[in-house]
Amino acid sequence: MLLQNKNAIFFGAGGSVGGAIARALAKAGARLFLSNRSIEAVKKLSAEIISRGGNAQAYAIDALDETAVNDFVANIAKEGGSIDICFNLINLQDIQGVPLVDLSLEDYTRPVRRAMESHFITGTAAGRVMMKQGSGVILSLTATPGGIGYPLAGGFGPACRLIENISLGLASELGPYGVRVVNIRSGGSPDSTPFVEAIKYGGDKAKDFIKKIEDDTMLKKMPLMEDIANTALFLASNMAAGITGVTVDVTCGTTTALNYTAPPIAFIQK
Repeated sequence: MLLQNKNAIFFGAGGSVGGAIARALAKAGARLFLSNRSIEAVKKLSAEIISRGGNAQAYAIDALDETAVNDFVANIAKEGGSIDICFNLINLQDIQGVPLVDLSLEDYTRPVRRAMESHFITGTAAGRVMMKQGSGVILSLTATPGGIGYPLAGGFGPACRLIENISLGLASELGPYGVRVVNIRSGGSPDSTPFVEAIKYGGDKAKDFIKKIEDDTMLKKMPLMEDIANTALFLASNMAAGITGVTVDVTCGTTTALNYTAPPIAFIQK
């Protein structure tokens, strides 16, 4: 298995995308140390992974608490012998769908603060351990607004840019110690909880919004959670040993071509 005997720490693993990634890494043999501010979500995920033959433990850790994160990382390194993978997936508490001119300062800056503080805290905590052991992979996840200007994204856009820049900075400093740092940029997954709930409660307005996102892509679809999980699995493994300091785009082409509306190519047989 790709991640046999690898120790993976997750922060904010209680969401649907985090769960999909955790399941993929566990299936590949990784030992998971799942943390979340509220332990209930990760306890449920841990129990599910164990029931499927995987190895997982749940912890109540606030990724914005520097002391708690440092102690948690140090304890896991001591208990497990190494920290091979670190993934921060905490909720940024962003508000989208509101024009910037109508958004409050607090609603705009909150996701930026949460992104900056949590990714600095978790990335540096894992980085210190990985530097000493001479190996490790630090992963993060952003979305389309991290690469292009996207309307009605609120503070989520600058938060994504910030995460990607923290990832790049860590990669440049930790690379000489054998540590890789990579960010994944998603286009939003229609099977993730936020989109499923939007369709359920938002009616035709939500469906039209999702249709627009699909139309903005080259592939005319959005990446599923499985696509993001498989990308994370690949990047966490030795198959991606030469990849660091980049954002891997899994937006189905949204970042490359906003509002991509070129018609299908007509093939004419002569």
